[in-house]
Amino acid sequence: MLRWSLIFLVIALVAGIFGFFNIVAAAASIAKVLFFLFLVIFIISLFTGRSRSL
Repeated sequence: MLRWSLIFLVIALVAGIFGFFNIVAAAASIAKVLFFLFLVIFIISLFTGRSRSL
């Protein structure tokens, strides 16, 4: 789960950079929403990740 969150966070960051700098003006609002959505998912997965027993 954490791996997928990291992958989607990177994708959202790249999409967010394109959106914030108006490279792709039509997708800017979608990129902003995805960025914050996956940021929240990433933070949640950090706190609820699997604990490894030693």
